[in-house]
Amino acid sequence: MYAPPAFREDRVDVLRAAVGQIMLAALVTQTADGPVATHVPMLLTGPDDALVLETHVARANPHWRTPGPSIAIFQGPQAYVSPSFYPSKAETGKVVPTWTYISVHAHGSLRVVDDPDWLHAHVTTISDRMEADRPAPWAVSDAPADYIAGLQRGIVGLRLTVDRLEGAWKVNQHKPQADRDGTARGLAASGPQGAALARVLRPEV
Repeated sequence: MYAPPAFREDRVDVLRAAVGQIMLAALVTQTADGPVATHVPMLLTGPDDALVLETHVARANPHWRTPGPSIAIFQGPQAYVSPSFYPSKAETGKVVPTWTYISVHAHGSLRVVDDPDWLHAHVTTISDRMEADRPAPWAVSDAPADYIAGLQRGIVGLRLTVDRLEGAWKVNQHKPQADRDGTARGLAASGPQGAALARVLRPEV
């Protein structure tokens, strides 16, 4: 990942939190025929020194047949930044547009888990996680067991053992204070993703 020092994020707790919030990743695996990519939700498990990302794909998806070195790319909020956000525009005119974003890359080795018990535990965990805040959470056990078993036969599990976790938080934090404040105000009025980035730049926004 290209990330200048001003934008680079290496704190494992911050990266783990972002992965947990974003969840959806572009999983990219290099093969003899070129890279293969699949968009999948991924659960981060394990301690800081043994990170593992778990997911599943349809059995019809050829991605699971090509395990090996892979990258899971988590794209967080992103938004355009107009030069009009900066007070320095009126002072010098020396400003140009840019893009703000949060991104995390998890590098590691991908392996296949084709085990019914593991798959059942996996889909139960991911469902429970996503349903937890709902007034009446749905659970895997709400559906007939034979129905779930039939669906599970159509998926394959994947585990990415993470060797390196790296991130880029590009939110104009390298700008002068007045332009940072202007960026935060402009982003806050730029829709939900811009507002999320504004809170990263200025938590009080």
